[in-house]
Amino acid sequence: MTETPTLPQGLDAPEPCFRAVLTPHRSLGPRGFLIFMSAVCVISFGTGLMFFMMGAWPVLGFMGLDVLLVYVAFRINFRALRVYETVALTDEALTVTRVAPDGKKQSWRFNPYWVRVQVNERVGLSSELSLASHGKRLVFGAFLTDPEREDFADALKEALREARSPTVAGEAHA
Repeated sequence: MTETPTLPQGLDAPEPCFRAVLTPHRSLGPRGFLIFMSAVCVISFGTGLMFFMMGAWPVLGFMGLDVLLVYVAFRINFRALRVYETVALTDEALTVTRVAPDGKKQSWRFNPYWVRVQVNERVGLSSELSLASHGKRLVFGAFLTDPEREDFADALKEALREARSPTVAGEAHA
């Protein structure tokens, strides 16, 4: 793990020629969560009320406990979805930064001229997106789907190819 060095005052960090933020897929937004929890509450309360009317009043408490457990499970899931990774490519370095749900950051730096982007297919499992350089390997984007990993790998390979190609003075970069 390496930390991004700070530059002396007056010097700005080089502008990335490629930057991406990788985030997990969130299939249920805040509005969907509210609708889902409302439906769970209505169904649980209705079922609990039915049992209460039949004389089995303790069931009402268990139905409330079910609602609480579903809510807690979703909150834990939403917390885990706060993870993200940034990939930034400059002329000097390819930097991958992983931010955990608790805000902790880890960064890895690679020389853009030596790093290789790999998508390894695994039988019966999801593919694996990684960067390899000088005998070291970093697996990242674990929360992406296989097609997303392929697309991202293609985009990153193209950006690396452009960064590695020499530019001639006066040549316009399209």
